[in-house]
Amino acid sequence: MTTPKTHAKRRYRAVHPLAPWLFVGPAIILSLTMIVAPFVYSILQSLRGIKVAGGGLGRREETFVGFANYVTAAFNPELWAGFGRMLWLGVITIPITLGLALLFALLLDTPRVRLARFSRISIFLPFAVPGVIASLMWGFMYLPGVSPFRELAANLGLPQPNFFTRDSVFWSIANINIWGGVGFNMVILYTALRGIGSELYDAARVDGCNEWQIARDIKLPLLLPALVLTGLFSLIGTIQTFSEPTTLAPLTDALSSTWVPMMLVYRDTFVAQNVYGGAASAMLIALITIVSSVVLFWITRRRSAGGMA
Repeated sequence: MTTPKTHAKRRYRAVHPLAPWLFVGPAIILSLTMIVAPFVYSILQSLRGIKVAGGGLGRREETFVGFANYVTAAFNPELWAGFGRMLWLGVITIPITLGLALLFALLLDTPRVRLARFSRISIFLPFAVPGVIASLMWGFMYLPGVSPFRELAANLGLPQPNFFTRDSVFWSIANINIWGGVGFNMVILYTALRGIGSELYDAARVDGCNEWQIARDIKLPLLLPALVLTGLFSLIGTIQTFSEPTTLAPLTDALSSTWVPMMLVYRDTFVAQNVYGGAASAMLIALITIVSSVVLFWITRRRSAGGMA
């Protein structure tokens, strides 16, 4: 006699072994096409260069040069100067972004919060604005002739701020990054908070803990993996900073064409037509990004393991 359970087993066994690949296949193809293929192509380009055959006005030929482009990129002072500016930008941006995201996530997770859905959407909405559009919008508000901040300072009898000096431009760009990045990180942290069992909070309230003590002693320790994740995203985003300074560069002399590393890659590749040197610089930036992410993850994981021990 055949039972429903037997039918189910037969149907399960009848599934073709290639069936799972039909589901993951599109994702694999997309990854190979959009990530792996450009990465491999950039590596191949970085190992090649132009050689003039015959001397003088001879024929230009593409040839294998090994790691010569990497040596040139590694000893390029403009690249490391850009990394220095990018590091200072990250020192400003990352702590403020993560701090505000954590604060908003904790506030939205409190039981007595009002208009929680509207607040979440409002905080997240700037992330949906493309970086170029956000830079143009803030650029107009920074511009001396039309800046509402300068007009407000003048009406209050305060010194009018200049957002485009060599020192203040760091804060101007950091403000754009923070404005656009807080909402994304807030959503990650808030989602992690919603995944914590409410019984922990109930037990803490029974023991007499207030909301501040619950946030400090329960929520923050359990949020550590999410904080590490948002920290990695913020670090990678800082290294990839490009659209904000590029968009603001025509408005000020404080932003050069190599102000951050990605601007140097763009200049070498598309302005100077040095595709091979630009590819080597891009691969060097990618290597630094990977190493920095791994080091940050290793440090936070080791501290977390030490704290649990």
